[in-house]
Amino acid sequence: MDHDTRADFFDSTAENYDEDTFHASVAEALVLPLPEGPELVLDVACGTGFAAYAALRLKPSRVLAVDLSPAMLARAEAKAPLQDPSGVVTWQAGPAVPMPVEDHTADVVLCASSLHFLGAVAFADWRRVLRPGGRLAFSVVSGLRFRPSGQFEAFVPRDLTFPTDETEAAALAAGFVDVSATTFAVGTRSVFVVHATAP
Repeated sequence: MDHDTRADFFDSTAENYDEDTFHASVAEALVLPLPEGPELVLDVACGTGFAAYAALRLKPSRVLAVDLSPAMLARAEAKAPLQDPSGVVTWQAGPAVPMPVEDHTADVVLCASSLHFLGAVAFADWRRVLRPGGRLAFSVVSGLRFRPSGQFEAFVPRDLTFPTDETEAAALAAGFVDVSATTFAVGTRSVFVVHATAP
């Protein structure tokens, strides 16, 4: 499926995306344990910017947020006057894999509520962009709950096996060290939240 088709699909969901506050809660859970002061934070498949804005609490020098959907980015940028008045976040339209940065230049990679659209290929790119000791934080849906259907199913890559428990979620970060996975739940909804460090 080409990038334009995928972008059109996500554009069609942008208007109401922020109504689902679960995404914001997941982004906060990803950022919460990370240390302050990173030079460069990457928000991969940033959507309307929940993780990019949550990352500002880390006092980064720069955040680069990339998404395929111009409509999602427009909604993200519209929040900037209130959430990022200093302009720390740069928004860029385009594929989030590969991220448009040089090798081993990022201190933090965040991927909130998007891995199930990117697939396993994302992990190799995250290892590429992170400097040694850089931190990775991503969420992933449970294989016990995630059942894509209809038009939505066509946008889910086939190269990723969705984990059914925390051990399987942590195993997705193969090649990283100090990997931890927890179950993050709000009400009846839950995802696995994984933190890891680049070797």
